[in-house]
Amino acid sequence: MIYTCTLNPAIDLFIETDHLKPEVVNRTNSYDIQPNGKGVNVSFIMKHLGVNNTAWGVGGGFTSNFIEESLQAKGVPTDFTHIDGISRINVFTRVVDTDTEYKEVNNGPEVSADKVNEFLNKVATLTNADKLVVSGSFSRGIPAEIIVKIAQLAEKQGFDLVIDTSYPEVVEAISHKPFLIKPNDEELLSWFDQPRTDDIQVLIKYSQELLKKGAQNILLSIGAKGALFVNEKHVLFGNAPKIKVVNTACSGDTMLGTFLAGMEQKLPLETNLQRSIAAASSTAASAGLTDFSDVDELMKQIQVKQLEG
Repeated sequence: MIYTCTLNPAIDLFIETDHLKPEVVNRTNSYDIQPNGKGVNVSFIMKHLGVNNTAWGVGGGFTSNFIEESLQAKGVPTDFTHIDGISRINVFTRVVDTDTEYKEVNNGPEVSADKVNEFLNKVATLTNADKLVVSGSFSRGIPAEIIVKIAQLAEKQGFDLVIDTSYPEVVEAISHKPFLIKPNDEELLSWFDQPRTDDIQVLIKYSQELLKKGAQNILLSIGAKGALFVNEKHVLFGNAPKIKVVNTACSGDTMLGTFLAGMEQKLPLETNLQRSIAAASSTAASAGLTDFSDVDELMKQIQVKQLEG
């Protein structure tokens, strides 16, 4: 079974208003409420593509209930570790007259040490028949070192670990041979104290450094340039299609969910990367996650090439 894990789930509230003025009532044009969290998004994408999975998380209160019920309504079973606090609500406000967006993102609730251990005990039940996807930020009280502990459990228990989080502790976790790491270019370079660059050869070099440290596969998103897939046998690059960007917030989750689904479906590697880039681009051109209706057309713009490292 594939399990996704969201250690800081959220409800995202999207608002559109003509004006945003202080100390007066600002009437809105519309609002939308969406369950969110990187692992939650990965679960939605995989299920949309017909790949069954179970969503794990650490959350509490009515907000966590909404997130779990939303997953269940799409056919994704949930098994959250419940806490006393209330999972966060983030607010994104689009102001029409100034063509600006305000993003208000909360830290999330405090998680006790007992609840952290309860979650880790659940991870310890996984076997070599399982895959665990750990995505996104961690709530307060969940130390970044948890990713190292999860990687140690993966190595001991034999399950495949997929990591998509930006904490520098990921580099230490890599020594335990995770199945797949999915950074973006900025995260990758930060782990090696390198300045930002879009030079593909530099990005290949540091992706291969992660392989040397123990990672088995690297899926690297490079924003508007596309994506790389790197392992011991392949260095594949796919360009991004031309789109009108609406919101890039969930595009990386879409890429990862699509890629993992493609691996389960035994797609050829080149086709899988091509579809994953197209799906990520579709999400970036949408208000929410892609419905895949335009993915086939976007794929026609994408060429995947084998590069030399």
